[in-house]
Amino acid sequence: MVNFGSRGKVVVRTDKKVWLAGHLSRDLILKVSPTFSQAANLLADISLLRVTRETRARLLNAAAFTPVYVLLSYAPLWSQPQRLLNGRGQFLTMGELTRLVREFVAQNNAVQIKHVIQILSQEFALSQHPHSRKGGLIGLAACSIALGKDSGLYLKELIEPVLTCFNDADSRLRYYACEALYNIVKVARGSVLPHFNVLFDGLSKLAADPDPNVKSGSELLDRLLKDIVTESNKFDLVGFIPLLRERIYSNNQYARQFIISWILVLESVPDINLLDYLPEILDGLFQILGDNSKEIRKMCEVALGEFLKEIKKNPSSVKFAEMANILVIHCQASDDLIQLTAMCWMREFIQLAGRVMLPYSSGILTAVLPCLSYDDRKKSIKEVANVCNQSLMKLVIPEDDETDESKQSLSLQTEPKEESLSQQEVTSSGCLEASSDSNLSSASVFNVSSTDRVPVTLNLDGIVQVLDCHLHDSATGMMTRIAVLKWLYHLYIKTPRKMFRHTDSLFPILLRTLSDESDEVILKDLEVLAEIASSPAGQTEDQGPCDGSDMRSSQSELHIPVKASQLSSSGTKGMECSPSTPTMNSYFYKFMINLLKRFSSERKLLETRGAFIIRQLCLLLNAENIFHSMADILLREEDLKFASTMVHTLNTILLTSSELFQLRNQLKDLKTPESRNLFCCLYRSWCHNPVTTVSLCFLTQNYKHAYDLIQKFGDLEVTVDFLTEVDKLVQLIECPIFTYLRLQLLDVKNNPYLIKALYGLLMLLPQSSAFQLLSHRLQCVPNPELLQTTDSTKTTLGFKKATATNIDYLELLQHFERVQNKHLEVRHQRAGRGEPPDRRVVL
Repeated sequence: MVNFGSRGKVVVRTDKKVWLAGHLSRDLILKVSPTFSQAANLLADISLLRVTRETRARLLNAAAFTPVYVLLSYAPLWSQPQRLLNGRGQFLTMGELTRLVREFVAQNNAVQIKHVIQILSQEFALSQHPHSRKGGLIGLAACSIALGKDSGLYLKELIEPVLTCFNDADSRLRYYACEALYNIVKVARGSVLPHFNVLFDGLSKLAADPDPNVKSGSELLDRLLKDIVTESNKFDLVGFIPLLRERIYSNNQYARQFIISWILVLESVPDINLLDYLPEILDGLFQILGDNSKEIRKMCEVALGEFLKEIKKNPSSVKFAEMANILVIHCQASDDLIQLTAMCWMREFIQLAGRVMLPYSSGILTAVLPCLSYDDRKKSIKEVANVCNQSLMKLVIPEDDETDESKQSLSLQTEPKEESLSQQEVTSSGCLEASSDSNLSSASVFNVSSTDRVPVTLNLDGIVQVLDCHLHDSATGMMTRIAVLKWLYHLYIKTPRKMFRHTDSLFPILLRTLSDESDEVILKDLEVLAEIASSPAGQTEDQGPCDGSDMRSSQSELHIPVKASQLSSSGTKGMECSPSTPTMNSYFYKFMINLLKRFSSERKLLETRGAFIIRQLCLLLNAENIFHSMADILLREEDLKFASTMVHTLNTILLTSSELFQLRNQLKDLKTPESRNLFCCLYRSWCHNPVTTVSLCFLTQNYKHAYDLIQKFGDLEVTVDFLTEVDKLVQLIECPIFTYLRLQLLDVKNNPYLIKALYGLLMLLPQSSAFQLLSHRLQCVPNPELLQTTDSTKTTLGFKKATATNIDYLELLQHFERVQNKHLEVRHQRAGRGEPPDRRVVL
């Protein structure tokens, strides 16, 4: 035991004897030690004192003689650097220390070894003086070399002070710390793996060190650690993942490069299955993919590409569901490379995982749909997004329309589709490359055994909400709107019962979409509306297509006119509701009402797209039902001008559209009760427009009634609009649609009223091109003298036709007069209020 006596003397007590070791001077003789171990213990006890070179040499060679005089310098706060692991004598000291530690190892003296390490750590490596810290680091490295394979027993004590020096402000000390740790790790090899996390944490900081020498040293140490991890099968991946997940979010380029390099190394080790922990680091990888450094981006691409290859090889072990939302987020990234790579991953996930991805459909659609409207600058992203969209749509099946109780038996069906989707070769990592790689072999298909099948629920509410938002957003691109409408149509086909719960909320926006600038959007919109109007799932109980009982309850949401809603109960003579067909449901009549209301509020839509919309509806739905229901609604229309315009539009479609060929043939002969009923229904609404009423009679070959109507024209107020329509009718008569009518002019005897009606039109026309056209046509009629047939002739075809069809033409003519009188009253009322007339009246 060593104490300080009076007047600066040092007193050493050992074996119950006391030595007084001289006076205060630079050199003090403290102890005579008979053995080497006692000298070493004494040295440890008085470590604050300084020894001279001669004393140290004598001490280290003490085994050769007894006693050993240890000469120390008593000066705890001396300013000159001393030589024990301190200053210029460091290499000599390292050798001496190495021999000392080896002696302790030979004696199996763990206590003394720890004591030496503690002195090196506490008194030198962690010292305030930079030279002491430097010497301590070198001493710890030397101690580790001396310990050899036994260094693993003291790694914690050896590593911790070195790692502390990684944070030293002096770059030279950080370099020495890196060098010391390299020597420690090189000796310990696999024994350092239990301490890997702290080593990795320290190295990740050095990787971003501004000093090039420190960075170079850290790279050497990094390579050594990678070699150790690669050759070992004891790496603790579970314990390492939390640290990797934390460090992967670093914004420093060098730290990111360090992280990616380690991920690539771990991924290449066969015994390490990093794929199981991919959900923990996938988000960070995508963030690194957006780094400004091309080198780092390329490394990250390679890492993601390797992960994707592993996923394709072993899809059954992949946690698709845990990574779905991560991909959804990055599919919406502003960085093109991140978005493209994430979209490629999403494509593979949908094709490999199948219905596992259905619960995330709303998020996937949120990310994918906007990409469909990208221009050629982002063509690759657009193409991959399109494949994702189509693949996801195919996952929705009719079983998804079942109730929750019946869906208990619905399991994962993740077998690959028979039809292979075309794969776009993308040169970025993480994207599926050439065709052979994209088509998975049967051995690599994600098959879920029957015992592991898990019910999958389609989040239909979320999907519909996303689709609805895209339709409401005016900034949505055309291709995105088309895709949204395709989705709605697909859902109404596959899950009609569940979709009709959302119909009332979707109906208004679907109607507004008819005003879209794109014809293709309108076509898809009409398909959805037609499916809504014809799906059996939309038929409410005890309610027919024309049942007005539901109209009152739905007025608030569909804005149905009151009088239109009372139509079915009006029951006029010769008019019935549209003939019910199995394809028409309760939404059909609502659709017709709201479509006409849309035309009424947007006259431009009627003028520019009205005919187009109605023609397409006639292809998608029953044309007879469409015309019958619209005629029913227009019969009660309060806006007479709109009714007249709408009737004119419908009549033009009826007479000229190739889609209505069968309906025209049905009306031409009026052979069936249904056709006669349709004629009566159309006629009553067509009365809003005198000229269209005559053209309807020409179409149905009711020439006598047409002649009677023309006779009534003399009582009407003739306007420019009226004469314009007569002009158009004359032009129409010269079209192929009325070929049969022109041929009937050859049979003057059986068609006298046809000729009279045409002459009546001729008399209405002013001297114009239409007048000349019709006049030339009538001049071609043979045997003009036969035109003197009297009205009493009952052998004519016109009379037979009128009596055979059992149609009350007198009542129809009276109805025509009533409707025209209403139009006249409305025009006079508008004139009385000072409103400008529709067109100038011809005097």
